[in-house]
Amino acid sequence: MHIPDSFIPLSQAAVYWLIALVFIALALRWLRNEMSEEKVPLLAVLAAGVFALQAFNLPVTMGTSGHLVGGALVAILLGSPYAAVFILTLVLIVQGVLFGDGGITTMGANIVNMGVIGGFVGYYGYRALHGLTRNMYASAGVAAWLACLVPALCASVELWVAGTFPLVEGMIGMGVYHALIGVVEAGITVAVIALIANARPDILERAANLPAGAPA
Repeated sequence: MHIPDSFIPLSQAAVYWLIALVFIALALRWLRNEMSEEKVPLLAVLAAGVFALQAFNLPVTMGTSGHLVGGALVAILLGSPYAAVFILTLVLIVQGVLFGDGGITTMGANIVNMGVIGGFVGYYGYRALHGLTRNMYASAGVAAWLACLVPALCASVELWVAGTFPLVEGMIGMGVYHALIGVVEAGITVAVIALIANARPDILERAANLPAGAPA
């Protein structure tokens, strides 16, 4: 899902950068207002975990890549989609600058896709599903799957607008890969939340606004 340089014209890439910067500013405001000392270790662990998850890239047709995202897990555990924007921005900067994974000019688009869209789809998808089902794990799993698939589809539309991908073939290629990858992401998300629910239920109570011992 990392879009390389030259896949999007500079004029379009600038638009995505502007959108990304708005959400980065909002994420920094969230960080100042909501981040407490007790959340800092969790923030660091999640950032390292997302970086590790995204290290496993699979080639997708037409030159981009497929991989786990991690935005839903971050947003759910830290209780805000802006947490996903913040952590995914840090991860994408390190990946792009130090490892050449994703372009610099297209980093704004990558932040919008994985951080903004992934974080908001994951967080609000989880909230909506949990409100309907009262099942924490099923809700988190489905939300994580959507937070992997939807950004990939958005990336394929962006690449079509850029003239890089044909629309249908791009959406099929990106969609099928990330629908499958999303199953793995859903499993990892549920497993991590289950471990935390057993070991530190107070984290879910405090960060995700779930009552301790909420029905699974």
